[in-house]
Amino acid sequence: MKQQSPWLIFILMAVSQFMVVLDVAIANVALLTIKQDLNFSDSSLQWVITAYALTFGGFLLFGGRAADLFGRRRVLLIGTAGFTLFSLLIGLAQSAVMLIVLRALQGLAGAFMSPSALSIVLTTFSEGAERNKALGYWTLVSTGGAAVGLLLGGVLTQYLGWRWDFFVNVPIGILVMIGILKFVPVEKKENKHTNLDLPGAILVTSGLITLVFALSQAPVWGWLSGATLGTIAGALVLLAAFVFNESRSKHPLMPLTIFKISNVTGANVMMAPIMAGMMGMFFLTSLYIQEVMHYSPVMTGLSFLPFPIILGFVSNRIPRYVSQFGYKPFLIIGPLLVAIAMAWLTRLPVEGNYLIDLLPTLILMPIGVGMTFMPLIVAATTGVPPKDSGLASGLINTSQQMGGALGLAVLTGIAASTTASATHLDSTAALVQGYDRAFMAGVIFVVTAMILAITLIKQPHK
Repeated sequence: MKQQSPWLIFILMAVSQFMVVLDVAIANVALLTIKQDLNFSDSSLQWVITAYALTFGGFLLFGGRAADLFGRRRVLLIGTAGFTLFSLLIGLAQSAVMLIVLRALQGLAGAFMSPSALSIVLTTFSEGAERNKALGYWTLVSTGGAAVGLLLGGVLTQYLGWRWDFFVNVPIGILVMIGILKFVPVEKKENKHTNLDLPGAILVTSGLITLVFALSQAPVWGWLSGATLGTIAGALVLLAAFVFNESRSKHPLMPLTIFKISNVTGANVMMAPIMAGMMGMFFLTSLYIQEVMHYSPVMTGLSFLPFPIILGFVSNRIPRYVSQFGYKPFLIIGPLLVAIAMAWLTRLPVEGNYLIDLLPTLILMPIGVGMTFMPLIVAATTGVPPKDSGLASGLINTSQQMGGALGLAVLTGIAASTTASATHLDSTAALVQGYDRAFMAGVIFVVTAMILAITLIKQPHK
């Protein structure tokens, strides 16, 4: 196979990543329509989002390591084929249970796509200005895709029906697979073995899924109930067993030596609270716009339009400054701007005004996100040898998706608990009070990430 342009390969990887990210967000706008069509209960509706995030985040380390051992191109093709098939079946789903199960399988397929695609990008571009530029565009796809998903989801839901939110993946997935087969070269074998650490994969996946399940059910069970605390304890035991297994395994799923690269550790610890705040923000804001402001699905999607436009502008310019000044300054300033933008949402009123109550956040937040995510991915992958690029990709993706799933569980739980306890208010006012309190928790998450940047991230030498 002749040498292909690295940017052609990047475009194919970006489209595959866009599919994965899109389906995290695209269902948000369609939630109320899906609820009515398939008779979801209020308590089970969040599982349309959470089921996807659970398996996606839970299997990312497995998917990333599989890419290193069995070939990034091969694993990406298998993941894309599964994702395309499950998207078709979700569009045909006839019950709430069927849709949730298929969303979980779709997330599983995405867990093989995302780290494979990012590791192909990392091995296609050498460290330096070109890789920084590519990761700037990757940031735009990975974070802007959520906002585009809300817009596209609104249009498809209103004019074609919610099922087309998932049918749209089918032709895109087929074209991506054809492009990968034609243009992405089969990489040289970099690992001397293909021994996949199945005990480690089972332990970490079950531990992460159990943890998110506990937090998702906490509003129903009670935050301090025996069921909640017991399930969290079980998750922590599984994760501790995973770490012990990795320290003893001859071929570990996650070689602990990767954490000797200090910024890899710092970047992954930072990513989780940032995504926790952002995922909850998108979910709750879209519900506020539809349920309180009574926007149609299309208008809900259009209301988020400033986000990807501003993010695209910032993401295109940040790489050159990161090359000049390093990534630490941006990992402090970016989360600070995100926290300020999210703090604006903590005062959402019952009679909301888009220009006053939402637009300032949708202008300031993408500036902060654009300044944060590309430097964060650079910090998480710099200094990692090519043979572990899939592991590094899976690790930062795991931090991103599990942080998002945990944040969604915690913020929706806070919103639901606050609303339920506000018996002195009418239903709309109680709902808004729940949202406001949840956004305050989101601010705390993002400020925590900024503090972690100050204390853990080391400024690289030029």
